[in-house]
Amino acid sequence: MTDTSNTRPADSEAPAPRQSWLHRVMRYLPLIAPVLLWAVPCWMLLYTGQHWPPLVTVAGTALFVLGLVVMPLAMARGHGRRQQDGAAILGDSLLGSSWVLFTWSLLLGIPLRLALTMAGVGDGQDRARLVTWAVLVTAAALLGWGYAEARRVPRVRRLDVQLPRLGAGLDGLRVALITDTHYGPLDRARWSERVCETVNSLEADLVCHTGDIADGTAERRRAQATPLGTVRAAHARVYVTGNHEYYSEAQGWVDLMDELGWEPLRNRHVLLERGGDTLVVAGVDDVTAESSGLPGHRAHLDGALEGVDPELPVLLLAHQPKFVGRAAAGGIDLQLSGHTHGGQIWPFHYLVRLDQPALAGLTRHGERTLLYTSRGTGFWGPPFRVFAPSEITLLVLRAPHTSP
Repeated sequence: MTDTSNTRPADSEAPAPRQSWLHRVMRYLPLIAPVLLWAVPCWMLLYTGQHWPPLVTVAGTALFVLGLVVMPLAMARGHGRRQQDGAAILGDSLLGSSWVLFTWSLLLGIPLRLALTMAGVGDGQDRARLVTWAVLVTAAALLGWGYAEARRVPRVRRLDVQLPRLGAGLDGLRVALITDTHYGPLDRARWSERVCETVNSLEADLVCHTGDIADGTAERRRAQATPLGTVRAAHARVYVTGNHEYYSEAQGWVDLMDELGWEPLRNRHVLLERGGDTLVVAGVDDVTAESSGLPGHRAHLDGALEGVDPELPVLLLAHQPKFVGRAAAGGIDLQLSGHTHGGQIWPFHYLVRLDQPALAGLTRHGERTLLYTSRGTGFWGPPFRVFAPSEITLLVLRAPHTSP
């Protein structure tokens, strides 16, 4: 029997540490953000000196209020338990539209009004109405262009990447990268076919998919994902999970990719040999895998490299760029990632950079490790891409050239 007469208070009785103001605000962000996205442009476009006829003001206000009410409801029905594709399309489209209106109401509306005032253009009402029309036209043009950018087959981005430890026999190895296809509520089966045709035209030695195949289960999005089975590679087709797989039965996606002839690199590696030289192609589960609760799913770099000769160069697939810290510590030569979408709708880029060490392109981390972050092949949610074009990437690996 334990004497408890002089024991200290239990940890659970200790006062909880005070949260910073930022953490407190973040807790309420899902409630605050929709209000700001709709209220700010409503105020800027209707109530800052425009003096519209009452019917225009009432009708415009009603539209903004309707958007504020419908958007979260549609997104909840579309992305929640009901998984209603029509509701998801409506909610996602309203989210993208409100973000663009909010952004340009502030970034264009305020400076333009100041410029017109300083130039002495018209009276206050004239300037206010001119600003309103300028914001509406700009937003409409960006949304139209952004929709076309999101739905088109991505352009191919080509670049040479020199790896100091790459053997001469592997010089010129062609690596095609697709990622974040996000097959979802908008049926993109034909788009998927055309993406795969473009990948095949690259005649790659290795084709990689770094996750976020779809939003929805493999059974539900099978028709859109099936064209991935037509992708050709001289040596291998490899795949790793992204965070969105863990929202929709990740093991089902691993099994489907295996069925389609892709090799899921779940904390394991394969060896690619050419010209007497060897490249280790490794992959890890997404960093969110462990919290998913699925048995055996976690990001485990040591497991992926188990048995690897430390002198061999390593190409690592990891969905999120933030894994590069572990990759650099493990001596990885090149990490391929996606996840960021390049920001997808500017200026969301700056929020992405708060969470990830890179937004897009080739960056160096530590003495040896290079990271290539793709802007993604598809899009998530809002069917728009503004100043963040999608891509299919062809990386040509180069060995160091020796002097004659």
